[in-house]
Formats: sequence, C-alpha cells, structure tokens
Amino acid sequence: MKGLMKIAILAFVLILGLAGCSQSTGSEKDDEKIVVKIALSDEVNPPFLYTDDNNEPIGYDMDYMKEIEKKLPEYKFEYLFGEEEANLVGVDTGKYTFAINWFFKNPERQEKFLFPENEFGYSLTTLITKKDRDDIKTLDDMVGKKFPPMAPSGGLRTILNSYNDKHSDNPLTLDTIEHASNADNLKRVAEGKADAIFLNLTTFNEMQKQMNLDLKVSGIVSKEPIWVVFNKKETELAQKMDKATKELIEDGTLSKLSEKWFDVDFFKDLDYINQEGFKFE
Repeated sequence: MKGLMKIAILAFVLILGLAGCSQSTGSEKDDEKIVVKIALSDEVNPPFLYTDDNNEPIGYDMDYMKEIEKKLPEYKFEYLFGEEEANLVGVDTGKYTFAINWFFKNPERQEKFLFPENEFGYSLTTLITKKDRDDIKTLDDMVGKKFPPMAPSGGLRTILNSYNDKHSDNPLTLDTIEHASNADNLKRVAEGKADAIFLNLTTFNEMQKQMNLDLKVSGIVSKEPIWVVFNKKETELAQKMDKATKELIEDGTLSKLSEKWFDVDFFKDLDYINQEGFKFE
C-alpha cells in the first residue's frame, strides 16, 4: 500500500509539474517578446495616419507596421498617441523606441535621432492652380509668377530655397509670413491673387474635401522620402526593420499599399507619377 501511495503521489506531482511547465512556457513566450513603444502623432495626416470611428489608428503607416510585425514576431509593438514635437522629445529621451508619421530628414534631426537606410514611403509635393490653367506644371513654370506667402522655415520652404540656390540667375519669388495659413493661401489662388501654391498632395486633398474650391493638382514636383525616427541606442531594431523594409519594397508589398491608400505607386519615378499615375482634371 505504501508503495502504491508513493506511486500515486509521484504521479500527481508529475501531472502538476507538467501543467506548470505548460503554463510557464506560454507566459515565457509572451515575456520573451521585446516590447517596443511607438509614438503616433495625434495630429492626423490622412492617408498616412489617422483614426477610424473607434479611435483606432489606420492608414498607410499602420498597414506598413502590420507588415513589419509579421516579419519581426519577436517584438511586441505598443502604439501611443501624443503631440508630434513631444513624441520626438520622447524618442530622444528613450520614452519611446521610435516615432512614425510623416518625418523628413534634416541635419538637426540626424544629430538627435537614428534614421534607417531605407525610407518606407514618400510625400508628394505639388503645384495647385485654378482648374482652367494649363501653363504651370513644374517649378520652372513659376519663375516670374506669384506664390502666396509662406512660412520662413519648414520642409516645403526648404525645397523652394534649394531650387533658388540652384537657379540663382533666375530664382522663384518667395514672400514670407510667420504664420502662413494653407486655407487662406488656397483661397488666394482660387481668387486669382496668386498663380499657384506649393503644397503636399495629401494636405491639399484633405483641405479640398472641406473647401471645394475651383482648384486642381497641376503637377507633382517632387517625392520626398519619409522615415521612421529611432532613438539613437536602438541600433538592433533599426537594422532589423530596415532589412524588413527593403524586402517589402523589393517584393512589391509597399507599392501595393501605396496604390491602396494614394491611388498611385509612389515608389515609381516622377515621370510615371505625372504621366500615368495621376489623371489630372
């Protein structure tokens, strides 16, 4: 009997041990995942990043991140909303692993943050004119013509300043105002007080839905790379995401996402985008 009791007790202990092992393995898998805190801008920027009716983040950026998650199952991604400048401070201090929205490179950011080698998309800059104009399609066409006033700094002004640096003998005329209003400037163009406004395509599309002005996209000027912005210490994750991003570009996944959200493959060249990608009204 004593022998049978010993066997029964050992069997019971073994069953408990197996159950415990099974349970701890599951939690270990969860615990083994490296938690990545990602900063999202609460200033929406459709179709790159915005929220649905349930306040869940959607858009091109989030579809891109879903593809990254598939390739990097060892990480657990947590998304946190915040004001964009505060997000960048959070990345710099290590509060967030990285931030994703609509970030361009500039020397100041490159000093503070880690940028991967491969951009994950592009912002398309455009010239917006009245619908009855066909004489403005490139920045060359704006020489001698009038832009509405622009802020002295920012990505769009940098592009125009760079154009003037390269064409110092025949520069664009640029008027400066500290706090430029895109809505007021679009109205200026619609009223004939300016010939064209230089604006990001997505910004125009969203504002035009609300304003419904007599305006059109007359031409795509440039495609500006957009980046994930990492804390400088996050070299391992940055390298893994960079490798995954390159694969998503090469296998056509990001081209399909671009067409889904922007109706054009912005990984192709500007000639394609202008001639075949967009059918301007």
